[in-house]
Amino acid sequence: MAQTAPDIIFHHGRITTLDRRQPLASAVAITQGRFTAVGDDAEVLALAGPQTRRVDLQGRSVLPGLFDNHTHVIRGGLNFNLELRWDGVRSLADALDMLRRQVAVTPAPQWVRVVGGFTEHQFVEKRLPTLAEINAIAPDTPVFLLHLYDRALLNAAALRAVGYTKDTPQPPGGEITRDAAGNPTGLLLARPNAQILYATLAKGPKLPFDYQVNSTRHFMRELNRLGVTGVIDAGGGFQNYPDDYAVVQQLSDAGQLTVRIAYNLFTQKPKEEKEDFLKWTSSVKYQQGDDYFRHNGAGEMLVYSAADFEDFRVERPDMPPQMEDELEAVVRILAQNRWPWRLHATYDETITRALDVFEKVNRDISLEGIPWFFDHAETISQQSIDRVAALGGGIAVQHRMAYQGEYFVERYGARAAEATPPVKRMLASGVKVSAGTDATRVASYNPWVSLAWMITGKTVGGLGLYPRHNLLDREAALRMWTENVAWFSNDEGKRGRIELGQLADLIVPSSDYFGVSEDEISFLTSDLTVVGGDIVYGAGTFADLDTPPPPAMPDWSPVRTFKGYAGWGEPQGAGRQSLAPMHASAHAACGCASVCGLHGHQHARAWGASAPVSDLKGFFGALGCSCWAV
Repeated sequence: MAQTAPDIIFHHGRITTLDRRQPLASAVAITQGRFTAVGDDAEVLALAGPQTRRVDLQGRSVLPGLFDNHTHVIRGGLNFNLELRWDGVRSLADALDMLRRQVAVTPAPQWVRVVGGFTEHQFVEKRLPTLAEINAIAPDTPVFLLHLYDRALLNAAALRAVGYTKDTPQPPGGEITRDAAGNPTGLLLARPNAQILYATLAKGPKLPFDYQVNSTRHFMRELNRLGVTGVIDAGGGFQNYPDDYAVVQQLSDAGQLTVRIAYNLFTQKPKEEKEDFLKWTSSVKYQQGDDYFRHNGAGEMLVYSAADFEDFRVERPDMPPQMEDELEAVVRILAQNRWPWRLHATYDETITRALDVFEKVNRDISLEGIPWFFDHAETISQQSIDRVAALGGGIAVQHRMAYQGEYFVERYGARAAEATPPVKRMLASGVKVSAGTDATRVASYNPWVSLAWMITGKTVGGLGLYPRHNLLDREAALRMWTENVAWFSNDEGKRGRIELGQLADLIVPSSDYFGVSEDEISFLTSDLTVVGGDIVYGAGTFADLDTPPPPAMPDWSPVRTFKGYAGWGEPQGAGRQSLAPMHASAHAACGCASVCGLHGHQHARAWGASAPVSDLKGFFGALGCSCWAV
């Protein structure tokens, strides 16, 4: 128990601690950013002094704060206020209406950009917009729409803004599609290299520094709203160190970070990767910084020759023959400097070759004690899992299959997708494994989508990928997002549980994570988010505890209107069909008093279904359907 009066006490809760010695509690005390007491109300409240703040949790369920093992929050924060987010929007019609409204308020020469985080399969229409639809909405305002990392759609105004003409050469590893006359159509394809998509987006206007600071604060607030209290930033293309880290450094210096960030350094120059890491290992000390912002090693890009892009709509790329030599040169530098690394690797074929390199280096320089790991690993084999475990490495998985599962099944078949990635086998093999998102482009930043994917095995489009024996239970999935991530930032025993001495990060979900139905998990948010004992977000019955940042800048920012995931800023507008499970939104939209036992209030879907009978009333009635009676 605490020896001095705590700064704040949270009591009258139902706290899941994830501490196996004390799995449940009703109160916690926090002093100087750490848990100093965990127990029942009587014993914890007895520690309060005259200056101790008390917060009544109102009997609500409480979880440790969520910790994303792989995201791109630094890059995402610089641009968040510029981006119209289609994450979670379930109707293309609603998404296009959002686009239309944003075009109407965006001044020249600014762009309207929808930069990933969604898939066509999430839409009830099961398609992307056409170029004709985008051009009709925005004849004069440049529109850039990125779908995962497989394609981008540019309207005619955007093509003019970036200067792509019939004379523009085809980029290596990508395609500028053209009409019969050789003019660009506006469709850019990664085949399979996404460089053309990165490079085109980078041509757009950027926010001034002060606006980037504001934008990053709003992105962190969006993450806090979803219960995220910490992330590991995996770097990214066109994210240069130290220039593009200045915004987060300023927020850290000012004590305004509301998400803990451990960052990895991502090489920016093909064929000059070794020089990048020689420079960085001599100028940056591993783990320099503090518990809110600090260095975490190298990656996810170590060498460009080892990058197997994850576009399941095209064939698996073979890595070039120079991969091993280039990768070995960088890994030796990192091992000599005791820098951990992470390596983007989608396919087992890439992982196998990388492991050959790691094992070779390990024979000369012991990797013991260095928390290195692979990212993604969708098709990793059991043999490779065992090799990772033997070398003391880890595997950081993300929910990319929730967004690309349909494409994977189309190319490789449903059987191949049943353990892609094989999370259950990874855990059973004793390898270090945790979960994250890979946001903000190839997947959404919403952690509850990831949790739902591991628990239900379904894509955001509703396709069931995994048999029941490959799914995780709710506690195992939660540990993947909390205590398991700590190893990946070299924080084991320091964070991830509500336990004495650990960093005091906790959330109060909008509903009980362990009590809601499976189809409600992805719709959870946080009503109270606490980082280091500080309340960084409050909503609902905790709204009076909230201290929001200044309004999003510029004043035409999509964040002003739509806020973020699923258009939540307009619950009766853009978000009306996307903020609850389909049965709930169907009920609200229907307004009738007749609830069908088979289809709920989705009567129109039942009426439109084909049935091999002439008597619909008799046929559906036998199944418990009463849609015919509405």
